[in-house]
Amino acid sequence: MPMTVLLAEDYADTREMMKFMLESFGYTVIEARDGYEAVMEARKHRPDIILMDIAMPVMNGITSATLIRALDNCHDIPIVAVTAYCDQYVEASSDFGFDHVMEKPVDFEDLRRVVSGYMTQTV
Repeated sequence: MPMTVLLAEDYADTREMMKFMLESFGYTVIEARDGYEAVMEARKHRPDIILMDIAMPVMNGITSATLIRALDNCHDIPIVAVTAYCDQYVEASSDFGFDHVMEKPVDFEDLRRVVSGYMTQTV
């Protein structure tokens, strides 16, 4: 059974491109357009890993990660921040509930390496 990635990204073109790449790596992808949807999808599907944009409408990624961490069945899911503001968040990433921070634009070999690294830890 393929591992599941929850991809929370508000820009449709970025979300589609990342979804395409993740599916080509062999993962099942669940999409969320904002932080609120990310919390609801995490609760519903309990993915193996979450890729979370930080700057999103409705609810930002920091609030969303905090709420996901508070869910009984989701507190241990790796959450990777994917942001254009990487320098601002790297040092404080664990304070915000993130396990790792990736910089936009996403380098797809880095994406493969980071996601597969967390996936092998969950097996």
